[in-house]
Amino acid sequence: MKTTSHSLHYILRLACAMCFIGHGAFGIITKAVWCNYFGVFGIGQDMAYQLMPVVGVMDITFGTILLVYPLRIAAGWLVFWGLFTALLRPLSGESFGEFFERAGNYGAPLILLLVSSASGLPLKGWFQKLEPRKIDDEQQWRTITMGLQLIAFALLAGHGWLNLIGKAGLLKQYEALGFSDPLQVAHRIGLIEVGGAVLLLVKPFRQIVLLLFLWKMASELFYPSYEIWEWVERGGSYGVLLGLWLVLRERNYTIFHYFTSTPLASAK
Repeated sequence: MKTTSHSLHYILRLACAMCFIGHGAFGIITKAVWCNYFGVFGIGQDMAYQLMPVVGVMDITFGTILLVYPLRIAAGWLVFWGLFTALLRPLSGESFGEFFERAGNYGAPLILLLVSSASGLPLKGWFQKLEPRKIDDEQQWRTITMGLQLIAFALLAGHGWLNLIGKAGLLKQYEALGFSDPLQVAHRIGLIEVGGAVLLLVKPFRQIVLLLFLWKMASELFYPSYEIWEWVERGGSYGVLLGLWLVLRERNYTIFHYFTSTPLASAK
């Protein structure tokens, strides 16, 4: 499994860097909706617009660190930061589906830590370089595989949820693509995404995972504004799905077999 674990490490490193850099770009751009998230802490618009570039520079710096010299603290920070920023959305009044849809932002760095070299929990260990490691323990692979499945389930089900409730931003995307009934399109896509998410838990066929990976990469290109940065920020979603596809070459677990001793035969 050396090749698989090393490949997974590099896929998730790139994915996490994309999360940081894409998110940071919105801070530099001063995306207006961020005012709502600062407002959760009672910060007004004027101060929010002053703080956005600071957050943006910090995010881009961490993303660059992960690309150039990946310190463990950078991945650890993204687990916290990804959770924190995703939670700000429902806390500011948006649907809780927004939190799940961004599972790749905090799930990808968590799996990256699991597949990278560990040096214990002392403080200095967090400032050491992340290195890919060989994983021989089957239970560790079961944990990694199930982690990828659960994260992939959350991000797909979350996006499907947003489609099913007719999120305004998604409806604008479908309308811009020329669909006469964007709400109907959203409902259909939502059902497909939720169904695909459930399938990843029940029977994660590699072919389905690959299709969902390609769908996620393609569908994130259709934002009506800031298309490239929206696409880059979803790097964690692509990384998790591609990582799951890679791992399933060797083993194929389901949520129902996690606590058993024998994995299912690989679905190829």
